[in-house]
Amino acid sequence: MTISRRELFKVSIAAGAALSIPSVLRAQSSSAGLRTVRMVKGSDLRVFDPIWTATNITADHGAAIYDTLFALDSKFIPQPQMVGKWDVSEDKKTYTFELRDGLAWHDGTPVTAADCVASIRRWGQVHPGGQLLLARASDISKTNDRTFTIMLKEPLGILIDLLADLTPPCLFIMREKDASYPATQQVTVNIGSGPFRFNERLAKPGASITYDRNEKYVPRKEPSDGLAGGKIVNVDRVIWDVIADQQTAMAALQAGEIDYFELPPADLYSLVESDPNLELQVLDKAGWDVVLRMNTLQPPFDNVKARQAILHLVDQEAFMRVMAPDPKYSGTVTSIFGKETLVSNDENTGWFKKGGDPEKARQLFKDAGYAGEKVVILDPTDWREADNASQLLAAALRKIGVNAELAPMDWGGVSTRRANKGPVENGGWNMFITEESNYSLSNPLATPLLLANGADAWYGWPKNEEYEALRARWADVATLEERKVLARKMQTLWWDFVGDVRLGKHVVPMARRKTLTGLIGMPQIVPMWNMQKATA
Repeated sequence: MTISRRELFKVSIAAGAALSIPSVLRAQSSSAGLRTVRMVKGSDLRVFDPIWTATNITADHGAAIYDTLFALDSKFIPQPQMVGKWDVSEDKKTYTFELRDGLAWHDGTPVTAADCVASIRRWGQVHPGGQLLLARASDISKTNDRTFTIMLKEPLGILIDLLADLTPPCLFIMREKDASYPATQQVTVNIGSGPFRFNERLAKPGASITYDRNEKYVPRKEPSDGLAGGKIVNVDRVIWDVIADQQTAMAALQAGEIDYFELPPADLYSLVESDPNLELQVLDKAGWDVVLRMNTLQPPFDNVKARQAILHLVDQEAFMRVMAPDPKYSGTVTSIFGKETLVSNDENTGWFKKGGDPEKARQLFKDAGYAGEKVVILDPTDWREADNASQLLAAALRKIGVNAELAPMDWGGVSTRRANKGPVENGGWNMFITEESNYSLSNPLATPLLLANGADAWYGWPKNEEYEALRARWADVATLEERKVLARKMQTLWWDFVGDVRLGKHVVPMARRKTLTGLIGMPQIVPMWNMQKATA
């Protein structure tokens, strides 16, 4: 089983492939007469509910069809979006929000304050900041059809920041009847109030998803700035095509059959750079931290010694070589708060060693009482980089005597199966690889990955009450210096109980045709408003 990346493609061979591969799109429905953008995203859209899952593809879907109360501008400052005006009481415990004019659902009914209240309550079940808000709130209720209030038991100075946070699951506003579902139950309708409509008639899950411009959407008057300001849609239709084979997707990009390729393989970067019609562009300059989650509810990783073994086993440079081999796009990371964020630190990182320490890992598995149980690794075969990393992980585990088994599936399958808390014989799992925005990891009240509250935590469900007590203080410390002190204490505990393991950090350039411009560069979300496509 190969664990290395494919050999570097020569430009002439890849160009020949582009000419020889038949059109993958020609037989699909025509968009003649429409200004249409075709995109190949990083994975297939399998889950449509952006609260039920934190998957980025679903967050992008949510950003297209739903709207938000607040949004972050390019300087990461919250700005009103659906909110027209708001104020806070003198004692800082009552926030009042009034919706702006022109908000309507795609079915023609008006957006109301009741929709917002229900959406906040549902989001608050799963988002770390939302959980804090619900714990601090004495009441969240509508005043009238356009106004609602959040009443707090005690001041929460970061409340607006929480409402604007763009770490999935983001606070997308849904209709009250949809937001009345518990966060553990998927909403399957796709009716929002955002700048795009989901085209149900043309939806072909597994093949393509179509979004049409919402002609009745009323954007804000402010200029577009980050995710804030006016969401101006300059095209008529956007189609997400599913092309699992990356070489085929690259050929389609070269041929002009698609306009945007989200995750081109690193060994084809040079091909993109040599094509006068194509361009590589990094939209999220903060990058992504690669994270290995372990199921702490099931053997062997219910034992902290086994989790510590993985911390010592990992060779981050080796993982980055199979995920992002160009060193200008990748590196190592040892802080749970990301690399070079305001609260990154080097506390309790003595475990980090160039090349890892397999013998230390072997001994720790022995100390954990490991006796050859099967360790199942969820392997997303349609995410090539994570597939390579999963194979490398399995090989490293086998070398130290662990009975590692890969469970190949697409990312949609991973995002579904990882919710199973049961043993592997009942469809559960032991390990899977994911990513989190370096931006999000700087805030333990935003990213689900920094929770350690057991059954209420993110997939893997780590638990440490002392750590959680420190995390709860994050909302109330007043200065950056105080947060730095708190971050060091939290990280010391995290690397002792090992809530997860980091495999490295990288930035991910996407590839686009030069005729597609106006893409907004922000962490986590790839919005489809503002972009423009030049006519041929």
